[in-house]
Amino acid sequence: MATQTTTVITVENTVNAPVAKVWDYWNKPEHITQWNHASDDWHSPWAKNDLQVGGRLESRMEAKDGSFGFDFWGIYDVIREHEYIEYTLGDNRKVKVTFTADGNITRVSESFEAESTHSVEMQKGGWQAILDNFKKYTEAS
Repeated sequence: MATQTTTVITVENTVNAPVAKVWDYWNKPEHITQWNHASDDWHSPWAKNDLQVGGRLESRMEAKDGSFGFDFWGIYDVIREHEYIEYTLGDNRKVKVTFTADGNITRVSESFEAESTHSVEMQKGGWQAILDNFKKYTEAS
C-alpha cells in the first residue's frame, strides 16, 4: 500500500512594524482586503474573520476584470495572540503562521500544505507575493 507524502511550503518575510500592528493588519478584515492578492490585477473585495478557535476566516479573491475568482476559507485550530495561528483550509490542508517579535520588527513565517493542482513553485510564488503585499501595506500604513 502506497502512502501519500505531504509537501509543506514555507514563505517568510520581515515586516518593519511591531508585532501588535502586524497582528492587527494580518487579522482585521478592513486590512486583509488591502493586501490579500498576489498581483495588482487581483483583489479581495471582502473578508470576514472570527479570530477564535473554531472560528472561520473567509475572503474572496478575484481578478479585477471579473474573469475569475474564488472563496478562500478555513477554521481556526490554534491561536496564541501575537505569536501563532494554525487553521485548516476547506480542503483539509493545514496552515501555520508564526509571528516572531524583535522590537519594532516582526518576522512572519507561513507554512502550508501544498495542493496537487498547481506546481509547488507556483504555489510558493503566489503565497510569497501575498506575503510581500502584506509587508508593503503594513509598512506603508
